Amino acid sequence: MKDSIKNLEWRYAVKKFDSEKILSEEKLERLKKAFNLTATSYGLQPIRMVVLKNKDLQEKLVASSYGQQQVSQASHVLVICIERVVDKDFIVEYFTRVKNIRKTSESIINPFEDALVRSFSKKDIKEVKDWATNQAYLALGNLLTVCAFEEIDSCPMEGFEPAAYDELLGLEPFGLSSVLVLPVGYRAEDDMFAEMKKVRRSMKDSIIDIN
Repeated sequence: MKDSIKNLEWRYAVKKFDSEKILSEEKLERLKKAFNLTATSYGLQPIRMVVLKNKDLQEKLVASSYGQQQVSQASHVLVICIERVVDKDFIVEYFTRVKNIRKTSESIINPFEDALVRSFSKKDIKEVKDWATNQAYLALGNLLTVCAFEEIDSCPMEGFEPAAYDELLGLEPFGLSSVLVLPVGYRAEDDMFAEMKKVRRSMKDSIIDIN
């Protein structure tokens, strides 16, 4: 079994990727599966991921990424998006999957389904967006950890223009809005940040043990 702490110490936010090194399909498939297996609130998965491998598009996205070149250099760019609408139909679709896959009886599942539909019907657009965005961050954290274990380099990004990404990637027909960007690939040999020591609070300042 791999040393999980060693792998997490190995990872860092890459500032320069080697554009000649490309992720294998096997590695990419593991990232896709890891995304899909991410835990989300109620299991609703109000998130989807765009997997981009198109150098022309990647170059165009740099301007909407505040000039961060990692977007163009990376093997692939993962764009984590949220569903713009989480309504009754979306929730019912989820519970239909539960019934089909788990064979759970309606007498057990229907009260929970009804309660969730009522709960979301009372939320305004911003509340739903904020809730869905929180799920996107769960997925990002999961992907960063899996990248470390698979020795895939990455650079999580909040600094980009979502509206520009949405337009360039054609996300509106899918009912999606981009919220996070994760270029992935392999670090360049001359990325000076690769050898820098991590800066973290001490364990005694970040951990509280209650016995």
